Amino acid sequence: MRIEQIYTGCLAQGAYYIESNGEAAIVDPLREVGPYLKKAEKDGAEIKYVLETHFHADFVSGHIDLAKKTGATIVFGPTAQPGFDAYVAKDGEELALGGAKITILHTPGHTMESTCFLVTDENGIQTGLFTGDTLFIGDVGRPDLAQKVKAELTEEKLAAHLYDSLHQKIMPLPDDLIVYPAHGAGSACGKNMSKETTDTLGHQKKTNYALQDMSKEAFVKEVLTGLMPPPGYFPENVLMNIKGYDSIDEVLERGLEALSPSRFEQVANETDALLLDTRDAQTFARGFIPNSINIGIDGNFAPWVGALIPDIRQKILIIAEPGMEEEVVTRLARVGYDHAIGFLEGGFPSWIAAHKETDKILSVTPDELAGLRTANPEIKILDVRKKSEYDSEHLLGAENLPLDYINETLDRIAKNETWFVHCAGGYRSMMFTSILRARGYDRLIDVKGGFSALKASGQFEVSEYVCPSTML
Repeated sequence: MRIEQIYTGCLAQGAYYIESNGEAAIVDPLREVGPYLKKAEKDGAEIKYVLETHFHADFVSGHIDLAKKTGATIVFGPTAQPGFDAYVAKDGEELALGGAKITILHTPGHTMESTCFLVTDENGIQTGLFTGDTLFIGDVGRPDLAQKVKAELTEEKLAAHLYDSLHQKIMPLPDDLIVYPAHGAGSACGKNMSKETTDTLGHQKKTNYALQDMSKEAFVKEVLTGLMPPPGYFPENVLMNIKGYDSIDEVLERGLEALSPSRFEQVANETDALLLDTRDAQTFARGFIPNSINIGIDGNFAPWVGALIPDIRQKILIIAEPGMEEEVVTRLARVGYDHAIGFLEGGFPSWIAAHKETDKILSVTPDELAGLRTANPEIKILDVRKKSEYDSEHLLGAENLPLDYINETLDRIAKNETWFVHCAGGYRSMMFTSILRARGYDRLIDVKGGFSALKASGQFEVSEYVCPSTML
């Protein structure tokens, strides 16, 4: 038997390929299914099952497309009610995979249908536990997401279910089992995950705060502490995973229409599409199409799209580095933004060559900002990192307005005020500044290098460091 983790860093997501004696199962696949098909073809294996640990909130799974292309059976755990052909397994049921077997462990808590898959190899040895969002490395799944779909499921009730699942289903299992979770550090599905993406269950029993000896009441309090509101696109992705979605092939065909500068401009005017520029932050700052916003493809692109673009059905026109257009459309589709309708052929240079109107954003270095502050101590500095980052350490006198909640908190900034905007390293501050500039805020100035560069310059007073209890 062979188990392979297929980890996607920008989503902090782990999918899995399991193969035994010519039969394969894919656990929690991403939207684009080509890599799984290629693995099975290389091994001469038939994909028999698509195993879904739960209805995901942070990405659109590739379960439907994968089943259509292979004839595989989609498998969910107890209580799941998918809107398409799938097999809803019973708690404790065993599925044969080549010479191995997969046991269904219903583990409600993150969601009510959450299920773990326990794999026993050809020699009858339990070797791996695919935990989805029930158990992470160093953390457990947040129990406040399913209530966004079913209001009667309070976070306290879900946390209590999670406690029972961990103690009754997972902790009694052998210590040498390898835990294969659906996410690692950086995912919003947990509050403080480890950067490690696998571990033994025995080590987790010793080190994971949620697996320590405590009462159910204490567990509920602990697991709910430090949670922030989830991104707004999460419920939409859950519904797509439950009800179904357009084929990724259709989404790619729609989004990869090459548009000349004139045609791009015409389509933008006719459709009221969002202009999404995916280039590097400082490249964007030096010149961009007016009213476009910047979310760089080289960062955590898809989650930020979900957090910052409120309407998942928003039409999108893409500005990308030439050759990166398919990657952009694919990453948009991973989080359910299926309505890209074309891209600027030749990228921004073609816009310049066509003598179209451009805009730019002023950026300053920490040294330049220090000089400006010496001349005017009252200048305003805006920190757009997460509240947990700001609370941990920040410039004295800086205001905090997290990028995550920009659409809810704009009333805290006046359009006639000048603000110097920074994040940790420069990626998020350009997103923030570009979004506000498209809304008429033209007095925001980006700080190159963000907080790390400001602190390293030694020219700004910094608050005393406090270890954060959450990464949300």
